[in-house]
Amino acid sequence: MATIVSPPHFSPVEDAENIKKACQGSTLSSFRLVTHSSFGYYPPFLSWVSGFGTDEKAIISILGHRNLFQRKLIRQAYQEIYHEDLIHQLKSELSGDFERAICLWVLDPPERDALLANLALQKPVPDCKVLVEIACMRSPEDLLATRRAYRCLYKRSLEEDLASRTTGDIRKLLVATVSAYKYDGDEIDETLAHSEAAILHDEILDKAVGHEETIRVISTRTSVQLCAIFNRYKDIYGRSITKDILSHPTNEYLSALRAAIRCTKNPNRYYAKVLRNAINTAGTDEDALTRVIVTRAEKDLKNITELYHKRNNESLDQAIAKETSRDYKAFLLALLGHGGI
Repeated sequence: MATIVSPPHFSPVEDAENIKKACQGSTLSSFRLVTHSSFGYYPPFLSWVSGFGTDEKAIISILGHRNLFQRKLIRQAYQEIYHEDLIHQLKSELSGDFERAICLWVLDPPERDALLANLALQKPVPDCKVLVEIACMRSPEDLLATRRAYRCLYKRSLEEDLASRTTGDIRKLLVATVSAYKYDGDEIDETLAHSEAAILHDEILDKAVGHEETIRVISTRTSVQLCAIFNRYKDIYGRSITKDILSHPTNEYLSALRAAIRCTKNPNRYYAKVLRNAINTAGTDEDALTRVIVTRAEKDLKNITELYHKRNNESLDQAIAKETSRDYKAFLLALLGHGGI
């Protein structure tokens, strides 16, 4: 279940105008204050404070409580009224983790996933788990839309960038999963599940030089068929497939493979663990925290938060309140369903 709380009736024009006021009005008053100060001019050292005094609470009260359809209409109204993309306005007025979180929230999901994939690939060591999440957790149509958005934004294909930034088996796995357009049905072939469980077992436990068959299975089978394969694996060999992967020395390929399996087997448990790791990391991993809350708020975040509470003896709300601050904290809590509309 989703956690986002949005009003049934709203005016996109009114919301766009109120966002503009929140961004612009305080900036103008701040400028007047400076020009009438003892300096007698606009000091150069203050020129970088774009949007100083911006009413972030007003922005959160609007965008933190609007669903995808409503946000699209607000962004469209903003463009029509002010001839400027709302994302550009927000970027110029906000900063830090709050700015990154709210801009991700305003983006359409395919644009958002394309941006997340690009950011993951730009790291010195590409964040393969983010790429696995996008490849394994999106529907075939959603993944196709992400690939199209990536090509539109960066003038290159996602597969092209994956191939240029990774090597070996990790490259094969990522390119195969991102490129796939899987059948999305619910049928299960038990005979196939048995035979392919054996294939996965042989390649994982025998430390095969090549992993072509494992990559083929992971990248082509439906989610329900993969779950049947993983269940049959445990029935036959008495251990989960992820435990057998953990018996190997950790490497990039096996880490990504384990993430792909966990995403498929139990998405809620996977995301609850990502959140726990993000919060328990020294200094907090805001990128991971933002990514999960923003991408799941309109899908299954309520289920994820319930599982998080059960497994950590602390609510996600409490953890976020302790580990984050100010507008970033307020915005994340809004997406978790707190605050008025």
